[in-house]
Amino acid sequence: MSMSKTLVVAAAAFAGLTTAAPARLQQRAVADVYNNYQGDGTVNAGWPDMSVWGSFDELWGANLPLMQQSCGWNGWGDDNSEEEINNIRDAITQVSGNTGVDGRFILAIVMQESKGCVRVPTTDNGVRNPGLMQSHNGSGDCTGLNPCPQEQIFQMINDGTAGTPAGDGLQQTLGTASGNYGGSDAAAYYAAARLYNSGSIDYTNLNNGFTSVACYSDDVANRLTGWTLSASACSP
Repeated sequence: MSMSKTLVVAAAAFAGLTTAAPARLQQRAVADVYNNYQGDGTVNAGWPDMSVWGSFDELWGANLPLMQQSCGWNGWGDDNSEEEINNIRDAITQVSGNTGVDGRFILAIVMQESKGCVRVPTTDNGVRNPGLMQSHNGSGDCTGLNPCPQEQIFQMINDGTAGTPAGDGLQQTLGTASGNYGGSDAAAYYAAARLYNSGSIDYTNLNNGFTSVACYSDDVANRLTGWTLSASACSP
């Protein structure tokens, strides 16, 4: 889903390290900057290590202005209320604790799938994908509903993270990806994003989207280091 308007954000930009380097040499730099990553998702291939991801509070703060306006920008109904936004945060925190999936990753997928709009429309390209995380035929959905109840916001986050009877959530895709990389390091999270979006994966090229969004893993990696609205530099 693409943002229909742009937001001018005045922020200090920090130089990001895009070349392959050991994790210990990567510098933490949370900023609205997009770096083009290629290959298998590993630090050796130039992808960001978890040590350079923003903290949850930093990433939440970077995305808050979008969540406050994204429904209206996209024609999806009334913008999120302060209470609805607070309920998104609470749901991410609770579901992260329940599933062991990093809350920063859940937030990145929320922003990737719905720009954080609780009233995001349901998509259906053969599989029904509702809610904040466009889950696999989940029950959480607030399309056209204002206000969006707290229990529905929780359900949307839980469907996308813990999975549904119909399909995997982030917990399952992360488990699958971790088996390939030998643990839940940063590469496993980027691969888990690929699996969540496309259901298929080429572990040597995470920008192979098959019939889905080619730049999905690249986008998520950038969201985890602070990217929000600057132009995408993805070249899969």
